[in-house]
Amino acid sequence: MSESLIVSASGIRGIVGRGLTPDIAARYGAAFASHVAATDPDSGVVLLGRDSRVSGPALLDAVASGVRAVGLDVCDLGIVATPTGLMAVGDDEDAVGGLLVTASHNPAEWNGLKLVSREGRFVTPAAGRDIQRRFEEGVEYAGPWDIGARTSREGANRAHLSRILELPIVDRGRIRARGFHVALDCVRGAGGLILPELLQRLGCRVSGLDLEPDGRFPRPPEPLPANLGRLSELVVATGADVGFAADPDVDRLALVDETGRPVGEDWTLALAVELVASREPGPVVTNLSASRSIQDAAERVGAPLYRTPVAEANVVARMLESGATIGGEGNGGVIYPGLHMTRDASLAAALILQFLTESGCTLGQIVDERASYRIVKRTVPREGLGIEETIAAIAAAAPRGTERDVQDGIRLDWPDGSWIHARPSGTEPIFRIMAEARGDELAHRRADWVDGLVRGAG
Repeated sequence: MSESLIVSASGIRGIVGRGLTPDIAARYGAAFASHVAATDPDSGVVLLGRDSRVSGPALLDAVASGVRAVGLDVCDLGIVATPTGLMAVGDDEDAVGGLLVTASHNPAEWNGLKLVSREGRFVTPAAGRDIQRRFEEGVEYAGPWDIGARTSREGANRAHLSRILELPIVDRGRIRARGFHVALDCVRGAGGLILPELLQRLGCRVSGLDLEPDGRFPRPPEPLPANLGRLSELVVATGADVGFAADPDVDRLALVDETGRPVGEDWTLALAVELVASREPGPVVTNLSASRSIQDAAERVGAPLYRTPVAEANVVARMLESGATIGGEGNGGVIYPGLHMTRDASLAAALILQFLTESGCTLGQIVDERASYRIVKRTVPREGLGIEETIAAIAAAAPRGTERDVQDGIRLDWPDGSWIHARPSGTEPIFRIMAEARGDELAHRRADWVDGLVRGAG
């Protein structure tokens, strides 16, 4: 792992032209194809897609060349949301996997590859490690007569949209009758190709911001409250009922209430949990960094909650194991098995509108009626940190009475409901620190405490 290229079991991500170059992308595409050819006895096609980043076309061409050089065919879906790409793979009987060119919420100079299994889910950690090994050690390429073919097709976005609108839990008639006015910020990502049409077909009037999918992000693309100032202004200026912000590959949705207040990404999953689990009894699954508000939502409808290490693949694995009816991550990523097993911002938008329809309240009223928490996030450069030593130092300093979870870094829970989670990032060369409490002062105090321990261990 370096500052400009991160290679892990979940794919690669790097700064284009420095760590991530076309030859790196081609080698990784070849490693993925080699893994598929060795583990899947059926021949088939690898589906490719990308978000809107300017570097996307060149890197997708390189990935396609790597896959074809091993002897597998590829089919280019064009610009698609990450959940759209996963759905396309899972629905295609001829697909043996997929590769998505995206760096999710990272800045515009970054790009990467996400790895999709033939089931339409991200590959397992074991499969990812095998692909990483093949990337590092090299693969065997096909002869001149066995090079794979390349085709393309359209329609993946329309198919995804139709599937959402057909869900029984989404009452199109009732939502349309509400006549919502939605302010929408797609940050010039792939969401511009699916979210406006979804909202319009749900009877919403849309005031759009940066809907053009050209990859020229006008702000930091992660939909954090600090980055949603223009959306907040748009909500107020247009009198919108709610504001939606998606990240560039459309697997995360953040909310802004009718007053222009960004309410935080965790409320997306919390409200989806309350809606779905009240109708479809079963477990709820989220990760160790997700807000207490999600646990509150599960408790409100009597659903058990299970926590996993951070990363969608971990959440999905536990959802499958437990038979969960809803799950996701506290970054605005909602996973609903009734549609597919991946985070999906378009799905989340439909579920939030359904929740607002049934409640008859505004988003601000709903949030204010429920317990609120203050989350503080910090990062520490990973260089020079001994991960095991850092986690051990935090564990040794843990006060009496705290509950400890070491599935992923370390999480400590205090009896007053506050908690901290400290872990090495899997997508950036940093150590992440999160703290949450009912009040701002306590949340910062918890964060300061663990921040000092992490820096002291460096």
